[in-house]
Amino acid sequence: MKQPEIKEASTAELQEKLSDSRKAFSDLKMAHAITPLENPIQLRDQRRSIARIVTELTKREVQ
Repeated sequence: MKQPEIKEASTAELQEKLSDSRKAFSDLKMAHAITPLENPIQLRDQRRSIARIVTELTKREVQ
């Protein structure tokens, strides 16, 4: 999820996307621990996406 998409989404949508992303990241990590992923860059992309969402949610709370 890119930054413009995150800014346009509502807070409820972001919280839902955050929980989905965290579950997907956890699943990817488990799969990678068992057998290496074909594309390990997915782990980095998922982690950064989670960070973008958390940053936007924090920014909205502060305002």
